[in-house]
Amino acid sequence: MAEESILIKGTIKKLVYHMEEDGFVIARIDMQEPEQKEMVVVGKMATVTVGETYQFEGKWNVDPRYGLQFNFEDYQIILPTTLDGVRRYLGSGLIKGVGPVTAGRIVDHFGEKTLDIIEKTPERLNEVEGIAQKRIEIIKKSWQEQKEIKRVMLFLQSYQVTTGYAVKIFKQYGSRAIEKLKENPYCMIDDIFGIGFKIADKIAQNLGIGNDSPARIGAGIKYCLNESANHGHCFIYLDDLLPMTAELLGTAEELVEKECTVLQRKKEIIIQNKQVWLPLYFNAEQEIGEKIVRIIRFPQQLLQINIDQKIGELEEKYKINFAAEQKQAMKEVLLNRVLILTGGPGTGKTTTTIGLIELFEELGMKIVLAAPTGRAAKKLSEATRRFARTIHRLLVYNPREKCFTKNEQNPIRADVVILDEVSMIDVILMQSLLKAITENTFLVLIGDIDQLPSVGPGNLLKDLIDSEVIPVVRLTHIFRQKAKSLIILNAHRVNQGKYPILNVKQNKDFFFLKEEDPERAAQKIIQLCTYRLPRSYGYDPMHDIQVLTPMYKGAVGADQLNNLLRNALNSDEKSVKYGHQVYKINDKVMQIRNNYDKEVFNGDIGNIKDIDHEEQTVKVLFYRRVVEYEFSELNELVLAYAITVHKSQGSEYPAVVMPLLTQHYLLLQRNLLYTAITRARRLVVIVGTSKALWIAIKNDKTVQRNTFLKERLQDMMHSENNKSLVE
Repeated sequence: MAEESILIKGTIKKLVYHMEEDGFVIARIDMQEPEQKEMVVVGKMATVTVGETYQFEGKWNVDPRYGLQFNFEDYQIILPTTLDGVRRYLGSGLIKGVGPVTAGRIVDHFGEKTLDIIEKTPERLNEVEGIAQKRIEIIKKSWQEQKEIKRVMLFLQSYQVTTGYAVKIFKQYGSRAIEKLKENPYCMIDDIFGIGFKIADKIAQNLGIGNDSPARIGAGIKYCLNESANHGHCFIYLDDLLPMTAELLGTAEELVEKECTVLQRKKEIIIQNKQVWLPLYFNAEQEIGEKIVRIIRFPQQLLQINIDQKIGELEEKYKINFAAEQKQAMKEVLLNRVLILTGGPGTGKTTTTIGLIELFEELGMKIVLAAPTGRAAKKLSEATRRFARTIHRLLVYNPREKCFTKNEQNPIRADVVILDEVSMIDVILMQSLLKAITENTFLVLIGDIDQLPSVGPGNLLKDLIDSEVIPVVRLTHIFRQKAKSLIILNAHRVNQGKYPILNVKQNKDFFFLKEEDPERAAQKIIQLCTYRLPRSYGYDPMHDIQVLTPMYKGAVGADQLNNLLRNALNSDEKSVKYGHQVYKINDKVMQIRNNYDKEVFNGDIGNIKDIDHEEQTVKVLFYRRVVEYEFSELNELVLAYAITVHKSQGSEYPAVVMPLLTQHYLLLQRNLLYTAITRARRLVVIVGTSKALWIAIKNDKTVQRNTFLKERLQDMMHSENNKSLVE
């Protein structure tokens, strides 16, 4: 016969362990019933505060390591009845404005009526010495907030919502959380980072929302569109969307098609030519096209400068000879308001950029330099010896209004805007930037067309080049001093579909270590990062070496390599667990979403400098700036000892180590390998098989992204030209 549950009562004396993500608690309590003694309770609680009294339902258990403890499955709060209990409850920090000393005064004055007074007639607190009206208002507000938090938490817990998600939901919606979720639980998908369709759908099902509910189908449609955007697409073809959504929801395609019509009528989606868009991406491409055409069509002034003479002066100044295509770029930029400069490593993009800057400076123009990431902006600053910033900082985000400060009404004050690493820029960021640029601005776009496209939606640089609306200068000549580097030579060979040059005696910067077994390859990578490269080159394993891998899963995927590298490189014991991930002081971590409030962005890499369990915060150092995270925000960070090649875009590292095995087959592409090689400044080490290397080199079929910017630009330019002819 199964052992029956029993009831015990006790007051929380000390929290031994509390995991906010799933509510797991180990606490010491002062038992009241059935007998008075100190005991350990273990279980899950929506919220828990030292000083609160609970009735626990569960069973006694003898843990082999920790001894006798009470494992509870259910509980309910009981307001403390003893004066000592009330004193500890109020002084626990639960109520803002009441510390241990103030709590003692309140209890001494009101005695056993204390909690009733705070609940029903809090204005009487002014009878207590040292409590002014301002503090009474703080206490009243905090008391009500705590009641509301518990009400929401207990409601969510009854529908199997974990404590971690419950905290996020309450932070987003406050006291309206219950009503908001009853009305439409799928709103969480758009409103709360970390809650996707599957979690929202589970909550919705628990709330009793039917499988064929219009709200559920509509959320499923938008989820599929957002998932598509996460893979770089700006739209989905209707014929693909219908079966995709139907399979996700386990419902009929006819119902999905019907709901598409409803969403279109409500302007929540846009359907044109059997292409289905979220308005966000449709409008982004539309506005990018319109603004670029307006800048191109803006009347051009004759610039008073002897370009050939100036180029000669620059060659003398920098002791170089510009290639013909570099000179072409300098001449083209003065004849066109928008110019694209593209080329691979070692072809002189940086030198050409410096030349363009000096030409504009000669004309007395104000120049702004920007790049999509902090690392790329830093690299641009170092190369040009001019100040460069990220696009996000250039646009100045306003956390209160949740938007950029720079826009059409408050534009960037510049005659020239030069953007580097344009292949990384998605359509949403480019839309925001172009809004802040006036039509009489010169716009220079620099990037490597052969690298991977942006992590976000769109294929901006490729679409702009393919439209043939904007002048493009392609740099192809590899300069002699750069040709000595096998990194540069092999990057170009890979890009041309040729096998890299290996095993050259004088080679010092490009190595290929053969290994077929994934587990042994992983161990070789650990040895390279922890011993061989630091010993041979003096590289710091945490800051100079970056492991890049094609994928997350598998023996040589980012997840597994991160665990292995962290175990080998970081022995610090102070840590915090969030979900399934443990974070330790000194860990190398990466931000995985744009957080404008904190001014950290997708792909930024930093190191954990402090973990404060009392304040429940983690401090991370990014580019000499410390950013603070609450424990509930740690799902914005992942370990970054190893990262995917996609996440490395726009960055440069002294040394790159990369696994390349046939288990990566689906992701072995030429532009992925090329991107990985070009991330290294001084050293590349590839660990894997010749077969995998050949597969990647021969696979030049880049994944097609659903975008329409090229066609929009062509149509808009054609319309403008026809308008000019008529006029």
